[in-house]
Parts: sequence; structure tokens; C-alpha cells
Amino acid sequence: MSGATVQQMAERVAALMAERLGADGATAADRLERGGRRLPRRLRADAAVLAEAARHARDPRLLAALDVERVAAAYDRLVRHLAATRRRSPLQGVARSILLSLLIVAGVVLAVLTWRGFL
Repeated sequence: MSGATVQQMAERVAALMAERLGADGATAADRLERGGRRLPRRLRADAAVLAEAARHARDPRLLAALDVERVAAAYDRLVRHLAATRRRSPLQGVARSILLSLLIVAGVVLAVLTWRGFL
């Protein structure tokens, strides 16, 4: 596996994290490290492996020492998870709370009408 391939893998995962999780950072390694907090616990280690591999890919001696299978497996798990994740709109929580509030108010109104004998 070449250094460019590892960099491309890190860039792909970092772009998905920026798109799906809102991870920000100047470089792919920064986005992988910062966005790792928003990943499930089992995938945080994979993000760390990929970020470290991206840093090591710049030096040919360190690139030769990379565990290629481990990096590829981490990449596959991260892409599979991030491809299935949808970005949640900030208004979704507001809409749910408004709907729940309306449901509670309707229940209270029906209870009061029944108690007063109007229904």
C-alpha cells in the first residue's frame, strides 16, 4: 500500500466525518481526531489507527512499518458506519418536542372535557 493510498483513505473518511458528523479541522488527521468523539466507542480506535497511518504515510520508513491489513480493516469499518449514518437536522429535536407538547395539551383538554361532562 502506498503513502498516497493511505492519504486518500484518510481523506475519504475525514470527508465523510465532516459531512455526516460535522467534524471540523484543517487536515484529515485533525478531523479524524476531533470527530472521533462523535463515533461509537468501538470505532474510535479505528479512527485513531487511520489518523496515525496518515501521519506515518508521509515518511517512507514509517510507511513500510504500517500494518496494512489493520489500516484497511479500520477504513472498511469506518466507511461502512459513516455511509449508513444520516446527518440529523437541528430542527428535528425541536419538531419532536413541539409535537410532544401538542399531544400532551390535547390529552389534557380531552381529560378536562370528559371530567366536566362535555364528552
